[in-house]
Amino acid sequence: MTARVHLVSLGCARNDVDSEELLARLEQGGFELTDDPDAASAIVVNTCGFIDAAKKDSVDTILAAADHKRSGRAKAVVAVGCLAERYGRELADALPEADAVLGFDAYPDIADRLRWIMAGGQHDAHRPRDRRRLLPLAPSERPAAARDVVLPGHRTPASGPRVLRHRLSDAPMAPLKVASGCDRRCTFCAIPSFRGSYLSRPVDELLAEARWLAERGVKELFLVSENTSSYGKDLQAGPRALEHLLTALATVDGIEWLRVSYLQPAELRPGMIEGMLAVDKVVPYFDLSFQHAARGVLRRMRRFGDPDSFLGLLDRVRSLAPAAGVRSNVIVGFPGETEHDLATLADFASAARLDALGVFGYSDEQGTEAETLGDKVPPEVIAERVELMSSLAEEVCAQRAEDRVGERVRVLIEQPDGRTGRAAHQGPEVDGGTRLKGVRHPVGSLVWATVSAADGIDLIASEAS
Repeated sequence: MTARVHLVSLGCARNDVDSEELLARLEQGGFELTDDPDAASAIVVNTCGFIDAAKKDSVDTILAAADHKRSGRAKAVVAVGCLAERYGRELADALPEADAVLGFDAYPDIADRLRWIMAGGQHDAHRPRDRRRLLPLAPSERPAAARDVVLPGHRTPASGPRVLRHRLSDAPMAPLKVASGCDRRCTFCAIPSFRGSYLSRPVDELLAEARWLAERGVKELFLVSENTSSYGKDLQAGPRALEHLLTALATVDGIEWLRVSYLQPAELRPGMIEGMLAVDKVVPYFDLSFQHAARGVLRRMRRFGDPDSFLGLLDRVRSLAPAAGVRSNVIVGFPGETEHDLATLADFASAARLDALGVFGYSDEQGTEAETLGDKVPPEVIAERVELMSSLAEEVCAQRAEDRVGERVRVLIEQPDGRTGRAAHQGPEVDGGTRLKGVRHPVGSLVWATVSAADGIDLIASEAS
C-alpha cells in the first residue's frame, strides 16, 4: 500500500512555500498526501523558530503529532524547518517524540530519507552548521537559467508534467519566495544564523513558478523574502533588479496583482518606489519594516532612521499613490527603551496614518547581540507598553479605514460566499478585508467597488456600476 504523509506548515508565508515544495518532492517520491493525520504513515512538521511563541507552537505541534503516532497508523514523526535547522541535536535530545530532526540540506532527498526513517532506519539529528548560505535547495542544484527553469529537485521525466509545488490551498493568492536569508545583522534577529546570507532566486526560475501558479488559477503573487528590497544584489543584476523582476512577472498571463512584502526603509534607494509603481500590475502597497522610530533605539537595533526620515518616506509614497496601503511592525520594550523613546514611537504612529501596525513585545533571542545588552526593560513594563501601543495602533488604523470611505477600490474575491476578499491596499491575512454588498462573484474575481463604511480595519463596499 502506498505510504501516506501529512504535513503541518507553521510560521510565515516563506515557510508555506517551503512546505509546498516539500509536498511536491514527497509526492514525486511516491508518497500519497493526506490532510488527515490519523490516516498518515508519517507526519512532517515544518517548524518556525523565529520567536518564543512560534517555538512553543512548533514544539506543541510535534508533541500532538506524536499523539497521533501513538493512537493512529503513523510510523514516524519528522521535524523540519527553521527550528530544526536552528537547534538540530538540541531539539532532538529535548524531543525524543520526533523520530528525526532534518535541516534544510535534507530537503532535496526528503522522500528517500522519510522512507528510510519509516522503515526504522536511524537518522542522526541535523547539526546546525556555520555556512554562508543555507537554503532548502543547494546552489549546485540550481538550473542554468537559459537551459532549464524548473525548480531544482522537481525534475521529472521529459514525458511527464513538471510539478513545482503542491499547493496548500486553492486560494487566488500565492506567495512567491524571491530569496532566502538576510545580510542585515539586526541585533534582535537570529534569522541570518540559521537561514544564512541573502540569496536571490534567478528571474527565469521565478517566472517558471509564476506561470505554473497562474495556470492553477492564482491571480495575485505575494513576493516574500526576509528583505525583498535587497532582491538581486547578489545576482550582479544591477541596481534595478527588483523593478526588472516585477516587470518580467507582469508579463505572466493570468496574474493580475503583484504585491511586494518586507521592504527595508534604509534600502529604498532613489527611484525604487517610482519604479515599482510604474509596473501596472504592482498594487500600491508598502510593507515597510520600521521596527521603531526613536533614533537611539534604532541604533541599538543596528537599524537606521528617525521619525522625520520615516514620515518623509511616507509622504513620498502617498504623493505618488495617494490611496497606497502601508503596514509595518514595531518592537516595544527593547533594551534601553525609555518612556521618552516610547512617546516618540507613539507620536510617529499617530502621524504616520498606517493602514496596519503590528506591535510586538521584545524578548531575548538566543545567540543575538540584543540578548547581551544591558538595561533590560522589566517584563511587566513591556506588557504595559505593548498594551498601550496596541491600543493606539488599533485607533490609528481604524481611523485610516474610516478615511477610505468614498474611495473606489478593486477587490479580489477570496471566500466562497462570493462577497468577501481584499482591496488592493490590504495584504493577505493581517491587514483586514473588504466585504461587498451586491451580487456574488466567483472566487478569484476582481471587482470594482466604492467603500461605504469601515468596521475596525475591515471595509464594507458597494459594487461600482
